[in-house]
Amino acid sequence: MLHNKFWQAFFALAPIIIGIFSIVGYIYFVINLVTDIEAAEATGDASASMILGNIAWFMAFIAFVVVVCLGSLIFYIVHAVQNPNLKGNNLLIVWILLFFFFSGIGQLIYWIVEIVGKRNTLPTHS
Repeated sequence: MLHNKFWQAFFALAPIIIGIFSIVGYIYFVINLVTDIEAAEATGDASASMILGNIAWFMAFIAFVVVVCLGSLIFYIVHAVQNPNLKGNNLLIVWILLFFFFSGIGQLIYWIVEIVGKRNTLPTHS
């Protein structure tokens, strides 16, 4: 699975794409909540279940985002540890710190530099 091109691309691109969808989803959530409250107040039918119903689907989406981002982090840490090009130098530590501090972007940069950029070269063994 670590050397499958589909999963490498998925875990590199998914956090960025999901981040964009999260921003759009949050804007939709806020607009939907405000319009529903205005409509409910106009009819006198404002209830907590209406607000909590809107929050529930958004919280489910956030849980999905967390699972995908953690999966991407774990996938790329394992990939970096098993990468023979990173053995014996400090690049492994740099990449892992980059994954933690710049999650999403770090995985994308690693995928571009270490996987796509070195796809046609043979790994060096130390």
